[in-house]
Amino acid sequence: MARIRLKENDELEPHVRELAEKMDAQGADTSNLRGFAHRQDMFDSYFQFYGPAREGTTVEAELIELVRLKIARHNDCFT
Repeated sequence: MARIRLKENDELEPHVRELAEKMDAQGADTSNLRGFAHRQDMFDSYFQFYGPAREGTTVEAELIELVRLKIARHNDCFT
């Protein structure tokens, strides 16, 4: 299976680096962020949507979680 190399802090755009460092300090997983950073144009567009959606300001947080669980189950992923 192909793997995307995750960018290190010194390779990230300044605003992405700041976010990654904040997430690291909180013990959060930054893998997606570091992988998406290979395409900065897509990164910015994706997180412009994902942030508000995940915070429950565009779609209720409960619905997001139910969809996430349904997708995981559909893909036989039980994490």
